[in-house]
Amino acid sequence: MAGAISPTPCIFCQIARNSTSTTLLHSVPSFYYVLQDDKVVAFRDINPSAFRHYLVIPVEHIPTVKDLQRRHEDYSLVSHMLNVGQTLLRQDAPQSEQYRFGFHQPPMNSVDHLHLHCLALPFKPRWKHLKYLSLGPLGGFIEAEKLLEKIKPFSPISS
Repeated sequence: MAGAISPTPCIFCQIARNSTSTTLLHSVPSFYYVLQDDKVVAFRDINPSAFRHYLVIPVEHIPTVKDLQRRHEDYSLVSHMLNVGQTLLRQDAPQSEQYRFGFHQPPMNSVDHLHLHCLALPFKPRWKHLKYLSLGPLGGFIEAEKLLEKIKPFSPISS
């Protein structure tokens, strides 16, 4: 995996280890969770930008999307994060007509711990959509599906 050891635990590492009061929606096994596994944790964004706004983070500390590579482990993790986010929004906001899933790329990321934004639109307030625009080569927001295309492992060439 592309993980790195953080010299001081980041807030998302603390959340992943259950050492904060944040209500977890999808997490490592414990009490009152929607889904459970040992790879990711999901919780409500403390500053929501949409009707529903969740974050899905890996338990392992991975700083940003720039630390992901074309490897099966990284591709599998991002796919799993997306699957968890889609499941949560379908359960919690089935009436939403549009969902968005993606990551902020440096230097636009707010926390140096990989996190998937899961948004059930509309944006609230409407101007918050600006935070979720792609800036092309300058970074900005990258849709989860586009990131998966970028990190999809190369198929072995058979002869």
